[in-house]
Amino acid sequence: MPILNSIAALADDMAAWRHDFHEHPELMYEVHRTAGIVAERLREFGCDEVVTGIGRTGVVGVIRGRQTSSGRTIGLRADMDALPIEEASGVPYASKTPGLMHACGHDGHTAMLLGAAKHLADTRNFDGTAIVIFQPAEEGGAGGKAMVDDGLMSRWNIQEVYGLHNAPGVPEGVFALRPGPMLASSDQLEITVHGKGGHAGAGVHKAVDSVLIAAHIITALQSIVSRNVDPIKSAVISICVVEAGKALNVIPETVELKGTVRTLDAEVQDLVERRIAEVADGIARTYGGAATTKYTRLYPITTNHAREAVIAADVARDVVGVERVVDNAPPLMGAEDFAFMLQARPGAFVFLGMGDGKDCHHPAYRFNDNILGHGASYWVRLVEKTMPAE
Repeated sequence: MPILNSIAALADDMAAWRHDFHEHPELMYEVHRTAGIVAERLREFGCDEVVTGIGRTGVVGVIRGRQTSSGRTIGLRADMDALPIEEASGVPYASKTPGLMHACGHDGHTAMLLGAAKHLADTRNFDGTAIVIFQPAEEGGAGGKAMVDDGLMSRWNIQEVYGLHNAPGVPEGVFALRPGPMLASSDQLEITVHGKGGHAGAGVHKAVDSVLIAAHIITALQSIVSRNVDPIKSAVISICVVEAGKALNVIPETVELKGTVRTLDAEVQDLVERRIAEVADGIARTYGGAATTKYTRLYPITTNHAREAVIAADVARDVVGVERVVDNAPPLMGAEDFAFMLQARPGAFVFLGMGDGKDCHHPAYRFNDNILGHGASYWVRLVEKTMPAE
């Protein structure tokens, strides 16, 4: 079954909704305008219940089928927030807010789930309850966790939950997923190197050079991946911030190192966390200094459940055909806070190809409106196929 006729008829509406969201990007939990419009649309569509303020600024819509005797309830999630990026896409509906941009396609995700919500509310051709979830603060704010902590799953008795993200570089309209780890964990690393300040020329022998220690730590951290992690598995350690002294001739007392760690395996995550602290402390002591490490686990590994991954792949085949679904896609080292929802309930996360174009988080990124119908049809078929009406 290709793109549904009723969804195809909504193509212009979905594009208009997306362009409006794109012109008015909002960050993190401050998605008040976007959430307000989403709630208004859901009420116009005739949802049985529309609740705002879940996870601070999240929106939930409840759509009951013609029958609910199955007792089944599934959740469909889209994210709403933008990024602190100055737009350089050149589109006529570019951001009107300096320094903010929808550079990850969350405007598109919101628009396609709205399209699916309208169809489901109009037809109700299923036996059960569909919960449409519009989430804030995916980009670093853990809005998914906030919604779960606010009772999202228990309040509406959600039994399965599904997510979708656009994928630049994947052919337009192709779905990609895999069972098991789909996206990496995202952890934050902060190391404070303590030395002894001094004159960078005449007094170096009296100082303990915190910058020298930090340089050795940065280099040595890479040996954790190459010499401690099983080469069949994956890990990434990146130091992206180095903050040291301000004067050219003064050895600073301290250096701050900050970065990110990505893993696809819980045991590897534990190993990397432990070894980072050991390596930093050991090197600092070797040079007469000290190092303190703060390791913060932000987003868990996004892990698709086996049964639900099969369901998602089968539904995608209904929409785009067998040849346009990749159900053994390689995992990626990006991260997603949909992981928190998958920890709370079984489900699956899929990618939907956008064709050629700039990657997400690039100032010239452009969402491809052609995939709005694919995404909305996927959501509709997921509900109708997993909760079929008699």
